[in-house]
Amino acid sequence: MARSTRQQRRQRRAQQRPALAGGPPARPPVRPVENGGDEPSRGREPRPERRDEVRPGSPGIRFLQESWAELRKVEWPSQQQVISGTAVVIIASLITGVYLYANDELWSYVVKHVFLR
Repeated sequence: MARSTRQQRRQRRAQQRPALAGGPPARPPVRPVENGGDEPSRGREPRPERRDEVRPGSPGIRFLQESWAELRKVEWPSQQQVISGTAVVIIASLITGVYLYANDELWSYVVKHVFLR
C-alpha cells in the first residue's frame, strides 16, 4: 500500500475533527442541573477526598504510623551486602584520596619551582 500524501492526511484529519476544518465548532457537553430548576446551582461541587489534604487527628501519631508503614515496605540489605557495599565505599574513598594527594603535591611543586622562580 502506497503512503498517503500530505493533502490526503489533512483531508482525513479534517473529517475526524470538523471544528478545525472550518465546520461548526464542537459544543461543550451540557451538565445536568442538580437543583431540578431552570437555573444551574452556583455553589461549588464537592471535591473527592485527596490523600494530601489535612485530616483531623494528631499529626505526630499519623506521621509515625505512615513512617512505620513505609519502613515495612523497604527491602533491607543482607549483612553480606552491607559489608561488600562498605568495602566498595572505603576502597573508592582511598583511591580518590591518593589521587587528590598526588595531584596536590604535583601542582604545589609546579607553583613553587616554575611560577615563583
